[in-house]
Amino acid sequence: MTAPVYLVDDDAAVCDALSLLLSTVGLDVRVFPGPENFLSALPKLDPGCLILDIRMPAISGLKLQERLAVGGVAWPTVVISGHGDIEACRKAFRNSAIDFLSKPIDEQDLIDAIQKGQAALNRAAQTDAEHCETIELLAGLTPREREVLSLVARGFATRDIAGALDVSPRTVESHRAAIGTKLGTTSPVEMTRLWIEAESAP
Repeated sequence: MTAPVYLVDDDAAVCDALSLLLSTVGLDVRVFPGPENFLSALPKLDPGCLILDIRMPAISGLKLQERLAVGGVAWPTVVISGHGDIEACRKAFRNSAIDFLSKPIDEQDLIDAIQKGQAALNRAAQTDAEHCETIELLAGLTPREREVLSLVARGFATRDIAGALDVSPRTVESHRAAIGTKLGTTSPVEMTRLWIEAESAP
C-alpha cells in the first residue's frame, strides 16, 4: 500500500519541485500552501507522510507538528528547513520526525525518508488490522467463555479455573474447547497473546 504524501510549504517553487520529484517515483503528492489549509482538510485525509517546512507565517512547521501530536495524529513527518538550526532539529525529532533535511533538499535523502515513512505506515496499518481481527474473534465469546479465557491468560490451570468459577473441571474443559474453536487455537500461550492484545487495543 502506498500512502499519500502531504507537502505543507508556503514556497510555491519548492512545492513544485518536490511534488514533481516525488511524483516521478510513483507517489501521490498533495500540496498545501500553509498549515491552515492542511488543518482544514485534515479530517477528510487518509493517513500519509508529511513534509513540513519549518518556517511558515502564522504557524511554523514545528508548531504544526506539535499540534498534530496533541491531536493524536502520529503520521511520519519529514521536516525541511532553509536554515541549519540545531535546536529546531532537536525539537523536530523530539516530536517524532523521521528526518530533518536542509534546503536545497538532497533528492535521494527525501525519497529515502518518505519510503521509511511509508514502511512505518504499512506496519501501523497491519497492526491495526490484527487488533481489529482479534477484537472480532473475542466478541464471539460468551460472557462465561471470556471469564475462562481471562483466567487462562492469568496462568490458571483447569482445576484452578473450576475452583474460581465454582464449576466442574469438565465444564471448564468444555468452555476451553469452545474458546479454542472460536479463536482457532487451543494453545494457552496463543490464547493469552490474543487476550492481552485485545485488552491493550486502543
